[in-house]
Formats: sequence, structure tokens, C-alpha cells
Amino acid sequence: MIDSPYPTGSEHPHATRRGLLRTALGASTAGALALTGARPAHAAPRAAAGRTAFHGVHQAGITNPPPGYGTFLALDVKARDHKDLETLLRTLTDRIRFLTAGGTPPDPGPDAAPADSGTLGPVLPADELTVTVAVGASLFDTRYGLGALRPRRLTAMRPFPVDALRPAECHGDLSLQICAESRDTVQHTIRDLLRSTHGLVRPRWQLDGFQNRSRPTGAARNLLGFKDGIENPDTGNARDTDTLVWVGDGGDEPRWAAGGSYQVIRAIRILVAGWDEVPLQQQERMIGRRKSDGAPLGAADETDTPDYRNDPAGAVIPLDSHIRLANPRTDGARDSRILRRAFNYDRGLDPDGEPELGLAFCCYQQDVARQFEAVQIRLDTEPLARHLRPTGGGYFYVLPGVRDATDWLGRTLLTAA
Repeated sequence: MIDSPYPTGSEHPHATRRGLLRTALGASTAGALALTGARPAHAAPRAAAGRTAFHGVHQAGITNPPPGYGTFLALDVKARDHKDLETLLRTLTDRIRFLTAGGTPPDPGPDAAPADSGTLGPVLPADELTVTVAVGASLFDTRYGLGALRPRRLTAMRPFPVDALRPAECHGDLSLQICAESRDTVQHTIRDLLRSTHGLVRPRWQLDGFQNRSRPTGAARNLLGFKDGIENPDTGNARDTDTLVWVGDGGDEPRWAAGGSYQVIRAIRILVAGWDEVPLQQQERMIGRRKSDGAPLGAADETDTPDYRNDPAGAVIPLDSHIRLANPRTDGARDSRILRRAFNYDRGLDPDGEPELGLAFCCYQQDVARQFEAVQIRLDTEPLARHLRPTGGGYFYVLPGVRDATDWLGRTLLTAA
């Protein structure tokens, strides 16, 4: 067993189950910055227009294209025992199943509190909403008897040389990735889930993200001004996802973990005041792409493959450029590719009056050390690192998917315990 790597805070003195009634009512009515890595050929299961399927072997929110908005919410679990933890996970399942389907909330009558906040109107839109639930290493401490079932490669997030981590913005027992096409849908979902699980969790940190539009076409831009996430593993190719994203059955991981994935979240602040003064040619050589259209230096289109073989000394694309270090395209680096799912963030002004802008970086992989950490170690010496300050985040393990209407998030874990 392992002990929690950070304090979980004090108990709520008035913890209640008031959210469980709402869950039952709702269920009765519904159902590294890494700019590189293969093309975003995402293929998500779609149950209907505007709706991403909730049931499946894997959770939604990983292989479908990122929508307009995404929030990463880390929680400390306050459940008193194993039974309370099961109640928490069943409650999350029921609420997510209802919210992602969309529809009309139940009417509990004029003498009861409304079942829904009403911020989205009388009928909830599906709005491509996904909620992806993952567990942190600290959940496998001594509280719930789960220590022997911890995923083999799940640890607290390690610091790297460029990091300036804020302890209050790191780690967590649970992480929720909440994504939708509209910001108010994301906010409504957060409010609903926290209300439904009141007394069982405490929010630890939150990172709100958004996607820039494609300008003029192709991949969207990050807040460095460069096109971002041009390449990713092909999520429509089972061979790619089975070797790079999903944890399968029959390996050295616990049997309950089959169908899950390792999640890395990083809040990467961009020091925009200094970056905006860097000459354009120097910016492009740091990244390895043209700023105007996203094409690799020396290439014609953003989707062109960088020609490293004919540029061994880095005369065109420098050897220490971001794209070359992140994905050197060697045989030895093929297994270190990650599936990126990042957003931009804007936290306003810091105490010194500087804009606090950056990348809400998230990636999914089969093995954090083999993939994310291997990429990050290569990037530690890149010139771009002078303009970046990772401030928070964590490592988590995405629970296997919910197979059908009788299944629930974390069932395989808790029944194994």
C-alpha cells in the first residue's frame, strides 16, 4: 500500500446525501506543450446529432475531437468508507449518463428544490458533452483498501526542471475532464456534479480551457500564435490506439484496469511578455514550423511530414526545435507518441499585472514513463522552455468505460477489492 502523497484536507462537518435523490430522479428520465505527435483522424461513436455516446468499452472524451470548451477538475474524496466510495462513483455515473444524453429534468414539485439549476433552460442540450473520470495515486492509500489494486504505472506527478509547481494546483484523488461545445454546458455540468456529490468530494483545483478557431483553416492556434496539435496517433486505427492509448487485458496491470488509459494534465503558463518580443524567425526556429500556415520549415503544408532524413544537421529544422525533440520520427521514438487533447486557458492577470495565459495540456497513453515522460525529458533542453512555466496538474488513471445501463464507473475496481 501507499500513503497519500499530499494532505486531503479537513472533513466536511455537515456531509449529507441530498444529491442522491436528484440522481435517482435524473436517472429515471434518461439515459508537455507537444505540438506534434499523427494526424487528428478522430473517430468517436455518435449516438445522435449533438450527442457523444456514453456507454462503451472505453470512456468518451478521449478519442473524439475536442469541442469548444473543456475544464479539468481535480477532487479530493471525502467518502468515509468503501460503501461511500461506491455511492460516489454510482452517483457520478447516473448524473453523467443523464447529462450527456440531454433531455428534460424531472419536476419534483413546487414544495421541493428544483432538480436542475435552470441555467440551460427547461431542456438540457446534449451539446457533445463528455465527462471523463480518472483516479489519482492517492485514492489507493489506506482509506478504502485499494492499495494492492493501484495501476502499476500510476504515481503522483513528478516535477521537471522547467516546472514552477503550485502545490494547491497539483494531484487529486479524482479528475473530471468535462468538455462540450458551449461554456455554459461545461459550467452547468460542474455545478450539477458537485451538488449531486456534496459531502463525498471536495474540489481541489480547476483549470478552464477553450479552443481557438481554425485561422484561416486547418488546426487551431495556441496562445503562442502557432497551430497546435497538428499530429496525433490515428484514433480510427485500432492498432495505434491499442499500442499507444488503451491499457489492455493480459499485461502486468491489474485485471480491473483493462479498457482504461493513463491521463496527464499540465497547466503550462506561457510567459507572453517575453515571447511577444522574440523575432519571428527565431520563434519559428524554436517551434520548427512557419507561424503563418503551420507548415514544417521547408515544407508546403501543415500536414506535411518534416523531412529530417534530408536535414541531419538541422539546417532547416533545428535539432533543438520543439517538433523535432517532441517527435524525432526515429524507430526508437515511435512507442513514445502520445494522444494530445489540449485547450488554451486565460486566468486573467497575476498579482504583478501580467497576463496569466497558457495551455491546459492533457494527453492519454498506455505508459506515462514510456510516453509522456520520455517526451518531456527530450523537451527539457529546448529553447522554447525559457518561455514556459508549468504550474500544476497531475497524473491519473482513466477508469474503464461503462458498458451498459446496469454498469457504473469503477465497478471493476471496487468489486476486485
